[in-house]
Amino acid sequence: MALGYQETVQRLLWLGHEGRSLKWDLANIRAVLERLGHPERKFRSVHIAGTNGKGSVAAMMDAVLRAAGYRAGLFTSPHLERINERIAVDGRDVGDDEFAAAFSAVSGAVEALLAENRLPHHPSYFECLTAMALWHFARAGVEVAVLEVGMGGRLDATNVVTPAVAVITPVDFDHERYLGHALEQIASEKAGILKPGVPVVNAAEHPVARRVVAARAAEVHAPLVDVQSRYWVEQVRTHDFGRCDFVVSAQDGFRLPLAPSLRGAFQVRNALAAVAAVRELNARGWDVSERALADGIAGAQWGGRMELAEREPLVFLDGAHNPAGARQVLRFWEEHLAGRSIHLLYGMLREKAAEEVMELLLPRAASVIVSQPGTPRAASAELLARLARPLNPRVTVEPDAGRALDRALERAQPDEVVFVTGSLFLVGECRQALASRRRVAARAPSSVAAPPAGGPA
Repeated sequence: MALGYQETVQRLLWLGHEGRSLKWDLANIRAVLERLGHPERKFRSVHIAGTNGKGSVAAMMDAVLRAAGYRAGLFTSPHLERINERIAVDGRDVGDDEFAAAFSAVSGAVEALLAENRLPHHPSYFECLTAMALWHFARAGVEVAVLEVGMGGRLDATNVVTPAVAVITPVDFDHERYLGHALEQIASEKAGILKPGVPVVNAAEHPVARRVVAARAAEVHAPLVDVQSRYWVEQVRTHDFGRCDFVVSAQDGFRLPLAPSLRGAFQVRNALAAVAAVRELNARGWDVSERALADGIAGAQWGGRMELAEREPLVFLDGAHNPAGARQVLRFWEEHLAGRSIHLLYGMLREKAAEEVMELLLPRAASVIVSQPGTPRAASAELLARLARPLNPRVTVEPDAGRALDRALERAQPDEVVFVTGSLFLVGECRQALASRRRVAARAPSSVAAPPAGGPA
């Protein structure tokens, strides 16, 4: 009997989260995909790895390809509110029934392989999701899939494709427990997605990471496009709390005005990576016009990353879960929120560098509410509070994310800012809480009585 959607989600959660259920090889995913008839070979792909920015670049690439008329799939992680967000076709998240059907197909392949003793262990949560996405994309008839690496790259479950182009976004410290404690090690894992003859867009910025990616490209004979040396931004106009209109130029005279919908100066950098990747596709026979490139980047949506959710007071949502992300938040505050009191709502997972992030952000905040997302991986709010108080004396503890958001909104004046950051799980829960508040407000009767018909107000 086919499983329903809720049971499907429960079965996946039973496998454990990405961190706890890591399997450091590609044998499982390759065996499952072989049993499924190699769905990953039935469409072309774009493969994106990096520390920060890979999800934004993936969202831009997906939007550009759809604007050019391609039927595109998008696989990203993690999700903010519903697991379905990870798999999308033509800009729409996979439906509940489709999600359950994909799981049934993958689960059937896994059970058959286990019965034949062809799998050393059950595939992990992320391996199953990856197989589900690839199976669904093949079934949906996508022409191209944009695949964001989950963690690392070399042994990530997505590294079973031979893409049309690979992209390495900025590389920084994150997941050191799994990827290594030196930037060179981390960059080497990211560069593990490079394939012989497949062009690679190198958007790494740190000199060490940039050099590691270039060396790996030379080793596997992958044509290298170095974004820093080939592309630059001619002019930038910033408006509406961090939206940037800008003009991209290239060594060969290419010049393209763009207006991304995403906020923050770092998104300009991500857009350059997307531009470079699209031009590599066009050089190999793809058909993406400059209009589609501009329209796609301008219309790209990527929730929970410098997302402006409310305006009175300003409420921003950003999953800055590592020090590099926190530095971008601090820069955003300095450039777009200077002079405004910022009430910080913060929560983090246990395996993340919470202290480093807090050292960057908490001294600048007018007040701090520490909370914790509803996942077993969350760092306790009490622990975070103990770390926070030496950095900011105005610390409040509220473990429940929804109540923490209510307290932050009560505290902030209309011209002040509530900034939710840290774990993307926390961002997702606050996103849901804000949507619930809007629904309640929409149903509430007006506090001002309507004037009698025909009479004066």
